[in-house]
Amino acid sequence: MDTTTALLSDITTTVANFDQSSVLWALIVGIILAFLLGAGMGANDVSNAFGTSVGSGVVTIIQAYIMASIFETLGSVLVGWSVIDTMRKGVVDTSQYADDPKELLLGQVAILGGCAAWLMIATVFHMPVSTTHSLVGATIGFSVVLRGFNGIQWMVIVKIVASWFISPILSGIISSIIYILVDHTVLRTANPVKSGLRILPVFYFVCLAFNALMIFWDGSKLLKFDQIPAWGIVIIVIGVGLLAAAFAHFVLKPRIRAKIQDSEVPPTPPIFSDIESGRGTTELKEFAEGETQPLPPKPESEPGKIRKFFMWLMPDRARVDSRSTTQLFSTIQVFTACFAGFAHGANDVSNAVAPLAALISIYRYKSTEQKESVPIYVLLYGVLAICVGLWCLGHRVIKTVGQKMSEINPASGFTIEFGAAMTALLASKIGLPISTTHCLVGSVVAVGSIRSGEGIKWSIFRNIVISWVVTLPVAGLISAGIMLLIKWIAL
Repeated sequence: MDTTTALLSDITTTVANFDQSSVLWALIVGIILAFLLGAGMGANDVSNAFGTSVGSGVVTIIQAYIMASIFETLGSVLVGWSVIDTMRKGVVDTSQYADDPKELLLGQVAILGGCAAWLMIATVFHMPVSTTHSLVGATIGFSVVLRGFNGIQWMVIVKIVASWFISPILSGIISSIIYILVDHTVLRTANPVKSGLRILPVFYFVCLAFNALMIFWDGSKLLKFDQIPAWGIVIIVIGVGLLAAAFAHFVLKPRIRAKIQDSEVPPTPPIFSDIESGRGTTELKEFAEGETQPLPPKPESEPGKIRKFFMWLMPDRARVDSRSTTQLFSTIQVFTACFAGFAHGANDVSNAVAPLAALISIYRYKSTEQKESVPIYVLLYGVLAICVGLWCLGHRVIKTVGQKMSEINPASGFTIEFGAAMTALLASKIGLPISTTHCLVGSVVAVGSIRSGEGIKWSIFRNIVISWVVTLPVAGLISAGIMLLIKWIAL
């Protein structure tokens, strides 16, 4: 009992001696670095979400910037809450700093500096890297300097690292399945435009209902969405989906139909058989004149059932979609681009503001517990920084993802964005800070491999993977270096 009382007394004395004026400089520097981190994310990560839309020619760079600014904000405010707590309290055991919250406060400055520096370096070299990687690496870097390897939540890190591999695979699988479904129900039909318009309301129902589920299921505490009962969420989700489907059927379909001037003409079936081709006609003439008809060439061995199935299942890599089909999917991809921006805002804005939220909390309350909700102004500050970075430098990484790595058209671009956005939103709801960069690149590689005639430019993909591998250690080293400097100056 006496030991406990003494320990509490020591902690109380330490906190009481935590002079806010002595770390005011750290708060100011942290706010500046948080802006630079947000700008680096806007230049690097947000560009990924809209890269395929720009690469397929559906939207211009400026249009992508405008849509990203709007939907990143909505995603961060409506959904992006749970990931913030994982990133500001889950990687390192903050209780080990309970007797000296000043150290943890200064550590947030090192995290922000390490992340911001690496994101800017990667953007200069046109490489799409993971902000999540950077943040985890920087968090480990400062903690190793102050506490060694004690207090690092290794199981949390293992889960996050596992998500880095799972997210591109899962996203690639989802996007590939969606593309194959689109190929069978729309692209390979006799009239793709008619088939596409028929399933348009279904697509809008699924997309908007899924978005509504992500928003209202255990939703924003600030907006009281977390108090909605389960039956209320079901009604809202179905209602939103039906409204979206009605809008697509009665408003969008007539507009799209009017916009598309030429419909897809069914291919003319072959009238003549092989024997009536040029070569066959000569052989028939010789046979009529008494010549012996040559034996037909021995047919090649028939492919097995499994091979036949996959030949039927996979898209025709040589097919060129008609102009009218491209116009149809261009309209849909504008919508999925906004969906992708919303998903990115829900998942990754937290990376920019988590260290800043921790910094402000420790400064205000002189405690490492961080029990209070993240203030809305912190989220909006992060969104502002992201938008500035996007508008200033976003074009650099957009070209890598949307144009250099694979051939992307509106049909494949829409499935890539939709699959990546679904994966990111699901991860956001369970508080798992996956990399949206990995999701998108995984989808680009998967869909590009099954549909593009040119396939994937593997040299570009190799460079991207190398940048992923070095991100965590480099960000950690930069953060550790900053922490050593701060420790030498201020501790």
